[in-house]
Amino acid sequence: MRGVLITESLRVGASVTGVPLQAKSIIRFPSPPDPFGGPPTWTFLVFEAARSDAERLSEAFAAAIDADLPWYASFRSDEEMFVVFAGRQFHYRIGDAAARAEVEDHARSLGVPDSQLDWEQEPPTP
Repeated sequence: MRGVLITESLRVGASVTGVPLQAKSIIRFPSPPDPFGGPPTWTFLVFEAARSDAERLSEAFAAAIDADLPWYASFRSDEEMFVVFAGRQFHYRIGDAAARAEVEDHARSLGVPDSQLDWEQEPPTP
C-alpha cells in the first residue's frame, strides 16, 4: 500500500503508532486557498505500508485526524483504495464508481473542495 498523510491534518496530541510505515518522501509546499482557515503550508508524508496492516492503519488515521477541518488521508494498492476522515473510514475497489461517489459525497459534506477529491492519484514524488 502507498499513500499520503498531510501531517497538519493530525489533531494536536494525536499519534499514529503500532503500524509500521516506510517514509518514501516528505514534501512541503504552500497550501491552496482555504475558506476554513487551514495552515498556510502542507507537509505531505508519502509512505508505504503492508497490505496486512491496512485496516489497522485506517483505524489509526480515523482516530488521529483532526475533526475540526475537512481533512482526510488516503492510501492504495493497484486494486484497492482507502480514504480516511476523522472517525470515518472508506475502502473500495478502484473503478467502483458508486463506492467512490459515496466517499465524494461524504467529503463534500465536510467541506472538501472538488479540487481535492483526487485521492486515487498516485502519491506525489519530489
